[in-house]
Amino acid sequence: MSSQPTNVLFILSDEHTRDVTGCYGHPFIKTPNLDRLAAGGTRFDAAYTNCPICVPARASLHTGTYVAENHCWDNAHAYDGTMRSWAHRLRDAGHHTMSIGKLHFRSVDDDNGFVEEIIPLHVVDGQGDLLGLIRAPVPAERGGTKDLAKDAGPGESTYANYDRNIRDATIHWLTHLAKKQTKPWTLFVSFVKPHFPLIAPQEFYDMYPVDSIPMPRLYGPEHFPKHPVVAALKRCMNYDEGFSPEKVKIALAAYYGMVSFLDDNIGKVLDCLKSAGLADSTRVIYSADHGDNLGNRHLWGKSVHYEEAAAIPMIISGPGIPKGHHSKTPVSLVDIYPTIVQSVGLQLDDVEKKLPGQSLVEIAHHEQLERVVLGEYHAAASITAMYLLRKGRWKYIHYVGYASELFDLESDPGETRDLGSDPQHASTVAMMEGELRKIINPEAVSAKAFADQKAKIEKNGGVAALIERGDFGYSPAPGQKPIFATTLEA
Repeated sequence: MSSQPTNVLFILSDEHTRDVTGCYGHPFIKTPNLDRLAAGGTRFDAAYTNCPICVPARASLHTGTYVAENHCWDNAHAYDGTMRSWAHRLRDAGHHTMSIGKLHFRSVDDDNGFVEEIIPLHVVDGQGDLLGLIRAPVPAERGGTKDLAKDAGPGESTYANYDRNIRDATIHWLTHLAKKQTKPWTLFVSFVKPHFPLIAPQEFYDMYPVDSIPMPRLYGPEHFPKHPVVAALKRCMNYDEGFSPEKVKIALAAYYGMVSFLDDNIGKVLDCLKSAGLADSTRVIYSADHGDNLGNRHLWGKSVHYEEAAAIPMIISGPGIPKGHHSKTPVSLVDIYPTIVQSVGLQLDDVEKKLPGQSLVEIAHHEQLERVVLGEYHAAASITAMYLLRKGRWKYIHYVGYASELFDLESDPGETRDLGSDPQHASTVAMMEGELRKIINPEAVSAKAFADQKAKIEKNGGVAALIERGDFGYSPAPGQKPIFATTLEA
């Protein structure tokens, strides 16, 4: 394993489901550039987000801490620069740290650790999704949910244009500024696709003829969510009601097109890295903040701990990384912090050694199949705290105050059989709950999240004021104004 310091190019996408990638075994998605990145490096097959929603996930990857510690509970509790990040650490040690694209922190006026933020996207008005604070009870249905189906199809969007600008700014930096750095640099490039709206540029949409698109795996009345917590979330985030079977296929074709559009932009960046003479001295990391349900269980978007939303692609390539390797060790976004810090040649200090993450470089060389990773969800439409734990073959979802779910991903990778209430698996459920409680106190963390959210609701005028403000669907690209939709009352 090479200990020679390297540059780091960290590419993040938004809402890219792990299995919609060629190198992860998708039968027809076209992602040649991500596939060649994986072929030249290590692909992590059990990678997870620490929260299946944008703001908390990005706070975890930036600070190396779980949501329970950073308290970025939802899309209204945004990272504000007060907790030390890997960007702060590198910058303070004299390393150039640049950000291009979506950050989804509180504000450009905060010290987020970067030397410069180029065309950043932060939460709306420094406040974000205030409506998502209302969880007890949740609103009956959020406004604008039918727009997801209505908008789906081919065309141009502000997000597609934003990603092109991110790509071009990255190519300019690599071509003209990277070689001016005297120490190993880190460039964080954060694309927004394939985050909805489900609108793909025409040439990429055309790669996936609608008539050939299969329906989601778990689709039909028998697959409606049965767990009461997930069912309540679906009632609030009622995207599915706007979909006909034909529109489902159009939406999936658009999503696949957006993934290929993303891959094309990544390919142009990787080609530039090589032509600039930087490939041999740079580690490239690719991942996503979370996935997308894509109609499975009649769910769209994220916000749950099933594989479609919680499992993410994670690939690392470059000096000192095993080539063509598939790691089975569970990993998550908190592992980004030590990976970047150690890659540029710094040693973890005493505080950083206590963080839950571990360098992906080390994991790529030394499998740890029984390693435990944690995910949390305390955000929009969740009537209670939801925790994910992955250890070995087992996937455990803990709902505070409700029955837990257990899946054997070795024999049931599609999570079609919940073993949580099966007496034959009671000992495994108890073991997994015990592992969860070694990391956090699930009830205490949940209570803290609800208390912080209640305080923010009151600070912003109360429940009625937030319902009147409405729902803006998704954070607008720079220069685009948010469009608020009416939300049904709680």
